[in-house]
Amino acid sequence: MKTKYIFITGGVVSGLGKGITAASLGRLLKNRGYKVTAQKFDPYINVDPGTMNPHEHGEVFVTEDGAETDLDLGHYERFIDENLSKNSSITTGRIYSEVIEKERRGDYLGKTVQVIPHITNQIKEKVYKFADSEVDIVITEIGGTVGDIESLPFLEAIRQVGIEQSDEDVIYIHVTLLPYISGSNELKSKPTQHSVKELQGLGIKPDILVCRSDGSIPDGMKEKMALFCNVKKQNIIENKTVQDLYEVPLMLEDEGLANVVCEKLRLENKEPKNSEWKKMIDRIKSLEDKKVNVAIVGKYVELEDSYLSVIESLKHGGFANNTKVNIELVDSEKINSANVKEILGKYNGILVPGGFGNRGINGKIETIKYARENNVPFLGICLGMQLSVIEFARNVAKIEDANSAEFDGNCKNPVIHIMDNQKGISKKGGTMRLGAYPCKIKHDTLAYKIYNQDMILERHRHRFEFNNEYKEILEKNGLICSGTSPDGSLVEIVEIPNNKFFIAGQFHPEFKSRPDKPAPLFREFIKAII
Repeated sequence: MKTKYIFITGGVVSGLGKGITAASLGRLLKNRGYKVTAQKFDPYINVDPGTMNPHEHGEVFVTEDGAETDLDLGHYERFIDENLSKNSSITTGRIYSEVIEKERRGDYLGKTVQVIPHITNQIKEKVYKFADSEVDIVITEIGGTVGDIESLPFLEAIRQVGIEQSDEDVIYIHVTLLPYISGSNELKSKPTQHSVKELQGLGIKPDILVCRSDGSIPDGMKEKMALFCNVKKQNIIENKTVQDLYEVPLMLEDEGLANVVCEKLRLENKEPKNSEWKKMIDRIKSLEDKKVNVAIVGKYVELEDSYLSVIESLKHGGFANNTKVNIELVDSEKINSANVKEILGKYNGILVPGGFGNRGINGKIETIKYARENNVPFLGICLGMQLSVIEFARNVAKIEDANSAEFDGNCKNPVIHIMDNQKGISKKGGTMRLGAYPCKIKHDTLAYKIYNQDMILERHRHRFEFNNEYKEILEKNGLICSGTSPDGSLVEIVEIPNNKFFIAGQFHPEFKSRPDKPAPLFREFIKAII
């Protein structure tokens, strides 16, 4: 089967849910038996989001092959249940870097390097990377909105793909907003009309409009938009607000999005196998009224997207245990030894996530101490694992000045130190220990009970690690190193067996969690809380 291409653009405002639309459509097509992949083109000039502050752009999602990517790739993986790769996250910065590198090598044979054709060709190369592979359908989301200066090369490139491929092999979907004006009690289509006009002015005629609205679109408005936007009425799809994110695929199925896509792409519209997804949604809707309260103690609390995969993974753990999980972000900078019980006393479980830098560190250490001393179920991730080691070293093993070399390069007892292969690295972008690495699990430990296997594969994003010089003294005092690299040189999991549930991993289990297949650590964390 020849590879098909679906391009998703956005108009009017950002944050309409292009990523969720792409992910949901991917799930519906996969449920029809097609091999689907997804990619995101981001117009910012950063090479990747790896050096961005989470307040700027939300979390950095890491793929199996070690790409630091946009958080939308997390949505793609959770919905489509496919491991994506470096070719699934492309930025303006990466495209220009590659073109400039080719120019410096002389690849262009003295030609004047221009946006068209050189930049657009480089973009198309990423689109066509999946051609002649086992992938049937490539869904490509264009970041930002139509009209943004930064997006123009990407829009021009996907316009060219439409010319180069057959009509039945390419489809353009435009996600737009129908704002509700409370004064007149009506939806307004004029912003959508202007957005489509802008897109058509760039040479792209959308085949489908996915209209984001809080209510149903009147039939007369669909007729009006069909007329003014040059789109068939049946190709105007409602994207209504739903109670739970994972309902969107079924909502779009009911609206006929996948049927329209299959018709346009000349795909056999096989009977969708949506039953398992429907069962999952029914289970989510019927979760027991009892709730567990979980605190995520971090420093990027102003923006939930900073911990998006962690939040979703906690929900997945709740789905598996038939329990609603009430999640609250708690600012670690506001926590100290005097108020820690007052702030955290209402929570049934505590999670300290990943992060970088020394801001808010003392509050996180006080948090871990509180969880350990009061036997509150605790899960530490990446930095959370490192701080668990520091807290234990200081307060149990009595190494009072124990610290991480990340926070104090001159500390006498660096129980956390920089990895050997990270020494001397000056460039920040893409140089950490990234991607999936194996971890060997020790038998008769909580980690083994959770995973029930000798070897696991989890994704990493860090420069610092457990200092093996302190392993003997820490284990002597009751900290168990229950997971290591296969050769034993790197400690990947620590736990305290005397506590009900106290475990921390150097990796990021949240990146592999799915709503219907929760990451084991999150599933068992919620189970322990219950």
